[in-house]
Order: sequence, then C-alpha cells, then structure tokens
Amino acid sequence: MPHTPPPLGPDVDAAPAGHCAPRRRLLLGAAAAAGAALLPATAAQAQAAWPNRAVRVVVPFPPGGLTDAYARVYCEQLSRKFGQQFVVENKTGAGGTLGAGEVAKAAPDGYTLLISTSGPLWQAKALYKKLPYTPVKDFEPIALFPSGALLVGVNEKLPVKTAREFVAHARANPVAWGTYGAGSWAHMLGDVLHKGEKLNMVLAHYRGESPMLVDLVSGQIQVAVGSVQGLMPHIQKGTLRPIAATGRVRTPRLPELPTLVEQGFTASVFAMEGYLPFVAPVGTPRDIIDKLADAVREASLTPRLKELREQFGIPNLPLTQAAEVKREWDGDSAEWIALAGQLNLSLD
Repeated sequence: MPHTPPPLGPDVDAAPAGHCAPRRRLLLGAAAAAGAALLPATAAQAQAAWPNRAVRVVVPFPPGGLTDAYARVYCEQLSRKFGQQFVVENKTGAGGTLGAGEVAKAAPDGYTLLISTSGPLWQAKALYKKLPYTPVKDFEPIALFPSGALLVGVNEKLPVKTAREFVAHARANPVAWGTYGAGSWAHMLGDVLHKGEKLNMVLAHYRGESPMLVDLVSGQIQVAVGSVQGLMPHIQKGTLRPIAATGRVRTPRLPELPTLVEQGFTASVFAMEGYLPFVAPVGTPRDIIDKLADAVREASLTPRLKELREQFGIPNLPLTQAAEVKREWDGDSAEWIALAGQLNLSLD
C-alpha cells in the first residue's frame, strides 16, 4: 500500500516542489541551531553545579577502624556543606586494592571518591606484580589525613610488658602477629621486626582492624598493630596490653607508653608517620578537587572532628592546601614504595 504522508498541522503550509521551505520550518531550524550552540555552556553549567546528586565515598576496609571513622564523620560534614548525600561504601578485599581499583576506573566526575590507607594507593606498586590500576598515578589527591601513631598491643595473657620483652619471648616461643591488611604499615612493621630480630613469628593478615582485634582479644593471635582508638577500649578493659607505639614522639592518648624508637628499634619504618589519603580518580576537574579540599579544611575545625582526632590521639590537622598535598603525596609515596620494595614482599 502506498504511504500517505500525515496531514500538516494548521499552521504549517505545504510548499510546492522547487520552492523554499515555509517560514515555520525555517524558524524551527534556526531554534534547533541556536540550541546546539548553547550545549557547551549547558555542560559547563552542569559541572559548576556539582554536586547535583549523591556522592559515593569508597572505603576499601570494613567498618570499625580509623579509615572508616574518618570517612563517616567527614561524609556527614560534606553532606551538610553541599546539600547532597556523601555515602560511605565499604568495598573490602585484596588488601584494599579491590576498592581502590574500582575508584581508579570510575568516571572522573567527582561522584566516586576514595578514603584509604596508603597501602593500596602507594605500597601496592611494589607489592603486586599485576593490578587493575596504576598506584599513585591513577589518583588525584584531595587531602591527606594524618593517621597518628599505631599501637603494638598484646593479649593480656602474654607475659610481656615492653617491645624488648616481646622480642625475647618471640625468639623462644611461636607467636602470630596480626595486621589489618596485607601490604599495610602494620605488615611492614611486623616483617621488619621478624627479620631483624630473627623471631619465631608468623604474620596473620586481616581484612581490616575490627576482625583482627577480635582474634587478638580471644587469644587466636598474640600480638597486633592497630590504631589508638581501635585498641583503647580493650586496653581500658584490661584484655589487651600496649607495649609500644610508632612515630618519633609519644601518642597523646598514652603519654606514658614508650615508642619503638625509644626502646631501641632503629629501622625507619618504626619512626615513620602515616597518612590516610582522600582521593578522586585522576582527571577529576580541578575545581571539584578544590571545593572538596576547602570543605575538608572547614570540617576539620568543627568540634566533631576535633573530638575524633582526640579519640585517636592525632594532634595534627589534615593537609588540604594543593601545593602542600602535592609535595607530601609525591615525597611520601616514593618513600613508602621504596620501603615496600626493600622488604621484597610479593602479594600476588
């Protein structure tokens, strides 16, 4: 059946063959062209309106540790600041590289962010032969949260009160040293101590601090390294005993506790201070990075964040100024990667 064109609308007249298009069609064409010309401006306006929907913040470890605590408290503050939900998602596995890899592959539009330890972002470069992302290069730093000191704690039944007493005990008796993740600072501390002191020790890696502390309190492992706030409730109950802290100075929460350096352990890993980087996928627009950094700086001065830092024994504010963040990101990442390489660890 031959096709019959639909009737024209009441304000559109047919044009005889060989004549120009009617005025109505010319006007519509001009309007379409004008709309197309405005598209770049519309895209720019959409970017300037960030965030106009929920923002996902990935934490590559389970709830309960310092990284998760930072993420949740800062997300509360950022949600209030920007009027959109900043939602924490715990994406665990593979020493934190599973969550980090997901963020590295995400669109660089400011709607997928990551708060992590340095392990998946820096040390992983030396610890894994194959990764679905490139550590350091695939991330744009927003801020660096100081992690404060780590505590070395032992089960209450272990007959030691200092790190030196622990070394003597671990030379004569088998012990298990818990870490909150393969390739983590806690892992490297244990590895350096084990090799340097020739201990009868195995390293037990967990997917985060909380499950590690459950096994430490129950006696499944004898010693572990974790955050001040993570260990403090168990120390106060008497189920765990702190025997040392990392860093160059004593932690404010336990000023009577000597550091590993004070107890004569000289390897650089015992004196180092860590960061928890807050990052976006590389390529995220600079204006979004700057907005987030400014919001973190503002949130850091609130009573809620001051309280959190006090709980974890962290005296320092996060780094948020672009030049300072870049300098520390470049310098510390190189130092941590070099240290991981020196240990000749492989996690593949």
